[in-house]
Amino acid sequence: MLCPVCRNRTRLRVRKDTELINFPLFSKCKQEMLINAKNFETTLNEIENRI
Repeated sequence: MLCPVCRNRTRLRVRKDTELINFPLFSKCKQEMLINAKNFETTLNEIENRI
């Protein structure tokens, strides 16, 4: 899965049948995001800095 902010790879992998609701995603760009994912489509809910 790619980070919605910086487009770098994350360590998270999803399958076609995976559903994520308000999932905390921590990326290499030091951003914490809440995402929803369903059928390989990802939507961004919130972004917080985690410096």
